Amino acid sequence: MRGPLVAGDVGPVRAVPETIVRPPYAWREDVPARASRPVRRKPEEVEAIRRSCEAASEVLAVIAPNIAAGVTTAELDRVGHEAIVRLGGYPSPLGYRGFPTSICTAINEVICHGIPDSTELEDGDIISVDVTVYRDGHHGDLCQTFLVGDVAPSTRALVATTRRALLAALAAIRPGIQVMEIGAAIESEVAGRYAIVREFVGHEIGPEFHGALIIPHFRDPSARTRIEQGMVFTVEPMIAIGKGRVRVWEDGWTAVTADGSPCAQFEHTVLVTATGCEALTSHVATT
Repeated sequence: MRGPLVAGDVGPVRAVPETIVRPPYAWREDVPARASRPVRRKPEEVEAIRRSCEAASEVLAVIAPNIAAGVTTAELDRVGHEAIVRLGGYPSPLGYRGFPTSICTAINEVICHGIPDSTELEDGDIISVDVTVYRDGHHGDLCQTFLVGDVAPSTRALVATTRRALLAALAAIRPGIQVMEIGAAIESEVAGRYAIVREFVGHEIGPEFHGALIIPHFRDPSARTRIEQGMVFTVEPMIAIGKGRVRVWEDGWTAVTADGSPCAQFEHTVLVTATGCEALTSHVATT
């Protein structure tokens, strides 16, 4: 069994053709502040976000067959980067507050924001792959946890529960509910068997990477904003076997469980419709 993860070697920053439009924050220190209030997207904005979400979903589908023991996370980043550029998009994480790679990868105890590097996947690992694409002036964002080889039954159960928690959250979304009800649906699915990581949230998305609306993945009594038709945001529960407490590596990005327990994540970008919501992103079918 693999021991605690340590940071590997991160390669040089991957080039993006000059013809591809960059988001305004790319490689700049003055990242735009969040908007003051959530917005309802206009139809043309929704279609632009939809196209970016379709691109991000396609990129995840290109990466997925490469996930196997012996493959480095840097190689997954290369595959994802080339797919994003081929689709005419910009990798949203690249250059965001100095983030050095094009996707995020999270092995085992890594919760999120893992930087792809020379670390090789091993049989029995789980890995969350987070892809965000900026295209046509809008972002599309999703994440999925994959099994690598023969994964322990307890960890398989964690991954399955995390996926169900996301689906339960999406089933709860409809105009008029308060944001806290999304987190309550996740709590009901987890049912005390696992810990919900509270430090990281879903977020409004569109022309901006992170908008005003935030989506806690637990029942937060302060999350009283009413959901409205036309809102677009991510739901991305991170669920851990242990206590769910967070520690961040010296790189300033990689968040891990403080007790070293496995963590899984599933994420969709969703559009609120008249009667519920629509997932604009799609995950890869797995057995």
